[in-house]
Amino acid sequence: MRASTSLKTVTLAAALIAAPLAGAYAAGHHRGGALDTPEPTDMTGPRVSGLIDQVQGVDQGITDARQANNISAAEARQLHMRTAHISQAAERIAASDHGRIPSAQYHELLRRLDNVDQRLMDDTGSGFMMGDGSDGGNYPNG
Repeated sequence: MRASTSLKTVTLAAALIAAPLAGAYAAGHHRGGALDTPEPTDMTGPRVSGLIDQVQGVDQGITDARQANNISAAEARQLHMRTAHISQAAERIAASDHGRIPSAQYHELLRRLDNVDQRLMDDTGSGFMMGDGSDGGNYPNG
């Protein structure tokens, strides 16, 4: 009977010693209560990173076209703003869906980005041409 009493005492003592240490460890790794702002969402999914890469590519194309004087400063500003809005929309969607962009929204953002890219190509004269020349020439699509 004495052995079971000492086992209970040792177990209780170990629990009492461990409890404050566990609480201190948890306090150091906990940011606060349930109402605190969450950690920023890690947006590294393939759709998010692919979309961000494409936005950066179109944005760089706008910068290059402006530096080559192929578009005006006003056109460049407008196109930069449109790409920034697409990027911000992607970030908002990803933040609300644990770093992911659902397929339908992803395709909508890609469509919008493609419209900006097509506008850039039309403004610089490198857009898709329509017509076979039989009516006097080829014309930009758009």
